[in-house]
Amino acid sequence: MSDQSHISSKIGAFPKFLAILGGIVAPIFIVFTMTKSLDTPQSTAAEVEARIKPLAVIEVSKETGPHVDKSGEDVVKSVCSACHAVGAMGSPKIGDKSAWGPRIAQGYPTLIKHASEGIKMMPARGGNPDLSDNEIAEAVAFMANQAGAHFTAPKPTAAK
Repeated sequence: MSDQSHISSKIGAFPKFLAILGGIVAPIFIVFTMTKSLDTPQSTAAEVEARIKPLAVIEVSKETGPHVDKSGEDVVKSVCSACHAVGAMGSPKIGDKSAWGPRIAQGYPTLIKHASEGIKMMPARGGNPDLSDNEIAEAVAFMANQAGAHFTAPKPTAAK
């Protein structure tokens, strides 16, 4: 212990002054440098927008041509079969006479209404809002006829 006090007493006043001065000046220099870097001119909104813009933009638009009705079979294959092919969420399987029997007994207009507006777990229009009323009616007739119904689907409408 006496050795340490002996060493500190050998350091003169000038080196102690330099150490204290360095301890004060160094933090001031660091703070000054940091604040000076923050004083750079603010970027304009356009510059910021240019730096953060995405590399690509995808624009999705609807078809511009006239709507052409698909056949009932095509609608069933593209929309209805997602659930009705496997009986998902309690839906009657295509061709299952025992499951379709009570539904067919309700009548063709009721089945079209259920398909258009949705029923139980089935969303309106099978989840495809672009289907026309005629396409819905044709799809219902196609599925019900697979289970023994004898519904006559409406004739396709001409393109508008």
